[in-house]
Formats: sequence, C-alpha cells, structure tokens
Amino acid sequence: MTTAYKDLSHSGKYYAEHSKIYVAVDCIIFGFLNNELKILLLKRDMEPEKGKSSLIGGFVRETESLDDAAQRILYDLTGLQDVFLEQLYTFGETDRDPGERVISVAYYALIKAHDLDPDHIEKHGAHWCPISERKHLIFDHSSMTDKALKRLQRRAKSQPIGFELLPRKFTIPQLLNLYEAIYQKKFDNRNFRKKLLSMNVLEKLETKDKSTSKKGAYLYRFDRKKYNKLLEEGFLFDL
Repeated sequence: MTTAYKDLSHSGKYYAEHSKIYVAVDCIIFGFLNNELKILLLKRDMEPEKGKSSLIGGFVRETESLDDAAQRILYDLTGLQDVFLEQLYTFGETDRDPGERVISVAYYALIKAHDLDPDHIEKHGAHWCPISERKHLIFDHSSMTDKALKRLQRRAKSQPIGFELLPRKFTIPQLLNLYEAIYQKKFDNRNFRKKLLSMNVLEKLETKDKSTSKKGAYLYRFDRKKYNKLLEEGFLFDL
C-alpha cells in the first residue's frame, strides 16, 4: 500500500540547492468615473521607485494560492468582495524588478467605482488615474495595464462584463459612454441602442435619471437571470 501523504520531516530540503524566486501578484483595477475609464493606483511607499505611481500588488504568502492572494490584495485596498477578477498574464523578465528576482502574476478587476468608500482608499493612499495616463508607471506596470485593456476590450465584445463597471441602474447613454471609453472610439448612438435592446437582456425601469436633462432618460438594469437562460439556449452576446 503506497503512502499518499507528504513526509514533512523533509520539508524545505528537496530543493535547497536551487535559488529562491519571489512570486508577486499585481492587480489592474478598472473603474468608470465621469465618463472615463480609470485604473486605481498607489504611490509606492518603498524602494525601489519609492514615491512613484504603481499598480496595487503584493507578495504571495506561503499558505495561499494565486487567486487567494489576488482576492486578499483587492479586498485590503477596496473593502469589496464578489467583484469580477480574472488572471491575466505572468510577467517574468529577469530584470523586471530591480530589487530582487520577482515573477509577477497580473490580474485585472472590474469594480463599480461608486461602491468604493472614498475614505477607505484615501487611507491607503490610492487614487484614480485615467487610462490615457497609464504610461508613467513603475517597472512593467504600463505593459500590464496595456495587456489588461486589450483583454477587457476582447471580453466586453462577447461577454456582458461591461455591466460590472456601471451602477446597478443605468441609462443607455451611460452604457454607450462606457463602451466608448473601453474601446476609445465613438459608436453610432442609434445603432448601438438598437443592437443592445434587441438582445433582450435589459430590464427597463419606470424611473428616469434627470441629472443631465429635464426630460431625463429611462433607467435600465442588466437581467443576469435572463442572460444566463438565453446563454443556455445558445445566445451570443455581441457588441
């Protein structure tokens, strides 16, 4: 009969001849504010590159998986749980971090920016940065952000993940502004509205948003149950 458990008496000895490499997680956190797609950044409080803009990140603990580490880091900064979080890419260039040999696994997250407690993120020294100003980040964080934006653009075309960035109740113009911010281009208003409503995944509400005009615009809500049912029937989300 073979023994299935690990002999802990040899723990740490099997690979002693190999050098150790640090494993980190970095999170690209997207939010949508004032009709702009933004990322949440920190001012780095340690060397190297102390004082410069950085993505949110940290080292993976011995007792946690990569996904657990990413969720912990995201929660510590935002105080939010159950948000869209997806592993993006592993960055492992030997000179990517001048401090040590560090491999970083990047994740991207989509959050409803208005769910954030401003005092909570201010306490951590975090701030929103327009995606257009992402070129001045430390290490390879700009490359991480570029790759995350491309992933978001691919996903948003074929999956309704864009709704993760909007308030739970929104107008069609707000949704249009979001997709224009994601793709960084203008859409035809009439065609966008027609195509979106034809998918039958939005619930029209009786109330209007009158913050931008007296006439106002009807509020909608994404119907996830209906979307999941349509998905089972072979429905394809395509914007």
